[in-house]
Amino acid sequence: MQANISLLLPFDINRAKLSTMTKQDLDKSSMAIDFYQGFRLGLDSAAQSGLNFQLNVFDTRDDNAQLAALYKREDFQKSHLLVGPVFPEGQKFIAAYTTENQVPVVSPLAASHPREFNNPNLISSVGNIGLHASKIVDYIAAHYDPARTVVVLINPKKTDDEVFAAPLRKRFQSKPKFVFQEFTSVYTLERRLIKGKNYVVIIASHDRSFVTPSVDKLYKLKYLKTGGYPISLFGHPNWVKQSYNTDKLQKLNTSITSSYRVDYKAAATKSFIRKYRKAFGFEPGEYAFKGFDNGYFFGHLLSRYGTDYPKYLTKELYKGLHNQFRFVYDPELGYINTAIMLLRYSNYSLQVID
Repeated sequence: MQANISLLLPFDINRAKLSTMTKQDLDKSSMAIDFYQGFRLGLDSAAQSGLNFQLNVFDTRDDNAQLAALYKREDFQKSHLLVGPVFPEGQKFIAAYTTENQVPVVSPLAASHPREFNNPNLISSVGNIGLHASKIVDYIAAHYDPARTVVVLINPKKTDDEVFAAPLRKRFQSKPKFVFQEFTSVYTLERRLIKGKNYVVIIASHDRSFVTPSVDKLYKLKYLKTGGYPISLFGHPNWVKQSYNTDKLQKLNTSITSSYRVDYKAAATKSFIRKYRKAFGFEPGEYAFKGFDNGYFFGHLLSRYGTDYPKYLTKELYKGLHNQFRFVYDPELGYINTAIMLLRYSNYSLQVID
């Protein structure tokens, strides 16, 4: 058997002139190249089991008209698996084609909720924000005494903040034993603090101009000279890409959720970096790691189970270089990766705690 995989990425080759490309254009093209190269190495590793892969690489140009043109190509129509488009608008557009033709399609990078795509053939590789919220709530429920703990959600209520705050609020409604409070700022919380209680504070924002003074204030409240308040902090998933005062985050016992993490000390990671350098002559970026994990995982499934591979998506667990995959199936939403890690700031780095 030969497995046909189509990789749909925004290389934007038709505009590949530095003089006419914006930084955003360059970033998209760089991401596409990085992901493709990692994906190819992952697929090569999976192919060692003996299955032949036909990898078709298409330039979507981040343009739905280009996607529509691809539908007519014979090599596209023979695909057993589509990987991409990588942006939500492209996934929304391709949903009709994949539903009509019953072709599984991987959304490898978008953290959007699968409800946005209305595609039962969708495979969402990245955990959506609701899953991050569930991870935090379940961890708090398992590790904190509700009789002595007050859970506080700091939500400035901008649109992005509410995206994270809404599922947190909803999940805590199912945990009535916990006292749950919500404020727009840490400064409002300060007036409501009660001695003798442990405070678990969740900041729903990833706006640096809001987060930085909020962390500073929480640190001062915990270490008041007159006797501070026991405070543990949980942050927004996007903090993993941002830089804050690590010493203060550690002393606040800060944890954040993430759907990915690279352990640069692991033997498999070192091996991949060596292979990537040898093949392409430079260091792999974030998207190369993501590409490898998607290429290896789905290549392995096709190699082991052939065209019946979708039946085994929920049975195969994968711990990769960058991602972990643990899929569940929903008849309306497709396959959803539920593997979310909880990381804590410790020894000036992020350590997996759950």
